[in-house]
Amino acid sequence: MTTASVPGTAAQTANTKQHGTTITFLQGVAIIFGANIGAGILALPYGARTGGIPALLIALAIAGVLTTASMLYIAEVALRTKEPLQLAGLAKKYLGNTGSWFVFAGVVVNGLGALIAYASGSGGILSAMLGIPEALGSLLFFIPGVIVVWFGLRATGRSEQAITTAMLVLILVLCTWTFVGPGIEFSNISYVQPYFIIPIVNLAVFAFIAQYTVPELARGLAQHNPRALPKAIVVGMCATGFLLALVPLAALGMMGPDGITEVVTVAWGRELDEVAYYLANIFAVLAMMTSFWAIALTLMTNVFDRFNWPSERAPGYRVAAILLVTVPPLLIGVFKLAGFVSALGYAGGFAGAIMSVIPVLMLHKARKFGDQEPAWKAGWISHPIIQAALIIVFGLAFVYSLVSAFGLVPDGWA
Repeated sequence: MTTASVPGTAAQTANTKQHGTTITFLQGVAIIFGANIGAGILALPYGARTGGIPALLIALAIAGVLTTASMLYIAEVALRTKEPLQLAGLAKKYLGNTGSWFVFAGVVVNGLGALIAYASGSGGILSAMLGIPEALGSLLFFIPGVIVVWFGLRATGRSEQAITTAMLVLILVLCTWTFVGPGIEFSNISYVQPYFIIPIVNLAVFAFIAQYTVPELARGLAQHNPRALPKAIVVGMCATGFLLALVPLAALGMMGPDGITEVVTVAWGRELDEVAYYLANIFAVLAMMTSFWAIALTLMTNVFDRFNWPSERAPGYRVAAILLVTVPPLLIGVFKLAGFVSALGYAGGFAGAIMSVIPVLMLHKARKFGDQEPAWKAGWISHPIIQAALIIVFGLAFVYSLVSAFGLVPDGWA
């Protein structure tokens, strides 16, 4: 397990120093928050309508704690490694080619599932708001997304920090408007059907999965403030959990299970008034955009890591990576080859299984064969009981996705 086992890392390290990819603590929090607050938050109210708010809160608690644990494992692995490797590169270093390919598959499936949902959802929203064809709406969404990703980590961090602030203002305005305006019905938030927690957990896993951003954050924080990495993860995930609970509470509480649409902002905004409709859908587009930036950037850098391409700044390779990352989901979303919620559910289940097992295995290997003593270590959160719970819960989410894909789930679970 030597540093020479990953070709091209010296060039990547030099490139990292040359182009200055350092980020601040708040930018790190914003990247995690922006990656999570995307399609998941827009789909959760629809996915939770059958089980109710109590079932959703249980699902969010389970998925949030376990996903945060997984991210902290990756943080320690990254801090034990000298090279600025992405998730696939870390897996290759500590688990060999097989582990690397599994991680790469998990990152790609989860990332492409999200980008497909963004292509579909953004096209529908911009079509309704601007009166343009959905295909044009998807294209208008993807163009600024690709431009920011092209300029790399620092541009993404700054953009995430600016846009997430606007998102928070918008969503807090909408939730306050809902609570003090039409209000919420207690019966809409008090019913619970525990039977439906299982499919909600599957969607919650997707909403929280941001493990693939951790190595990118490590690259931006490790050189000047490595102990900020785990703090950024915890703060970003707590902020994510708060908003993932607040939005369904407001939307379901006001409209009830029968009034929710797949993209929640469509019905939610209309229920308030015309101004709220535009505010809600602007929030939806911004949420998709911040998540697009984080996911597309991570997918692109993982392509470089996995295929040992020479430099992220080589124009030809960079264009090829961006085309690989953005064109397939754009086409699938535009031609409606996958639904908004279904794309997220399948992606969450498959990627969740990969992202539960691999970080645990990498942590054990890195503690034995890491390059350096880390500035921070996962303590009680790496207890074997938590590791086992992570593997079992996310593994069951993967089984659910497989069964769902073949149409074998009970009524109401799909």
